[in-house]
Amino acid sequence: MKKVYLDSAATTQMRDEVIERMISVMKENYGNPSSSHAFGRSSKSLIENARKTVAGYLNVSASEIIFTSGGTEADNLALNSAVRDLGVKRIITSRIEHHAVLFTVTQLKECFDVQVEYVDLDECGNIKPGHLEELLKGSQHKTLVSLMHVNNEVGNLLDIAKIGKLCKEYNALFHCDTVQSIGHFELDLSQIPVDFTAVSAHKFHGPKGVGFAFIRKNSGLKPLIFGGEQERGQRAGTESVHNIVGLEEALKLAYKNLEEERAYITSLKEYFIAELQEKIPGVKFNGDCTIAEKSTYTLINVCLPVTQEKALMLLFQLDLKGIACSKGSACQSGSDKGSHVLNAFLSKEDLEKPSLRFSFSHYNTKDEIDYVVQVLKDFIES
Repeated sequence: MKKVYLDSAATTQMRDEVIERMISVMKENYGNPSSSHAFGRSSKSLIENARKTVAGYLNVSASEIIFTSGGTEADNLALNSAVRDLGVKRIITSRIEHHAVLFTVTQLKECFDVQVEYVDLDECGNIKPGHLEELLKGSQHKTLVSLMHVNNEVGNLLDIAKIGKLCKEYNALFHCDTVQSIGHFELDLSQIPVDFTAVSAHKFHGPKGVGFAFIRKNSGLKPLIFGGEQERGQRAGTESVHNIVGLEEALKLAYKNLEEERAYITSLKEYFIAELQEKIPGVKFNGDCTIAEKSTYTLINVCLPVTQEKALMLLFQLDLKGIACSKGSACQSGSDKGSHVLNAFLSKEDLEKPSLRFSFSHYNTKDEIDYVVQVLKDFIES
């Protein structure tokens, strides 16, 4: 059976070079990084070199990079600690954020009586900056704004430099989930007024279970996990050296190949859109995923002209044909509630039709796109 993986927004295939580097570290650098002997110092050196590498790509200080288990932990660290340590009493976010943000914010509201407000969206699921400014103007308490850079379901891009300046103007902290953008876009955080970001290695062909938080220096944040003095006292626990080195290697390769791979993946996305429009009358695209300057080049979200009865079998049939895609975030794939992102801005009519997220990497080909379009066409016409 032919196999086509178009779910790279959920997780990416690890690069061979990353796997080889990780295997080498697991074999040769097995000392505890907190140990003072040569074995430990060797492991510690790898971690600090990786920290400097990451910081270099973002143009920040190495001391501002804290390695975590992934984006979810990084989001939780920033949000929880901002309330506990920085006196944040009000959080402004949107209804299309990742659940790592939305569920954390709900918990903070219930446990700490934090005021939570949601910025309005336009008909394509974009943040309305005017409404955000209104909310910031009306703030009576210390405020944190939490908005993602690239939406993980529809691919909409947020102008984080503009949002960051707005937050700074009104003395609000700015947390940005950059899980879908780091490794795919250049971000100079020395020029963007963002206080906290979250990153996961497995979104740019690195290992699962490792990521990092960028925490602006002198922020005052304290750790969520206590124990040893690892990660400069910001996150206790013996570091996963091979995973951190894998993250470093993946990030190096992502930025080394960025221009070439971005051009290639963009061509695949444009081809997929054109083929769907030609072969499937009535197809629609959710959000701004067909507009290059307003969306990521790595995914599209497609609304298909299929009845509700047939829609129930769509993902199952695609899976039988060896096609991997998603009806939303992989983190909610077991839910029957539908996409909270699409529910936030799609019309009732379009919500009754099935929507699928197809996300790409440099491993995909035009032949795979042709196969997927034909399978979709056959299913719709059957």
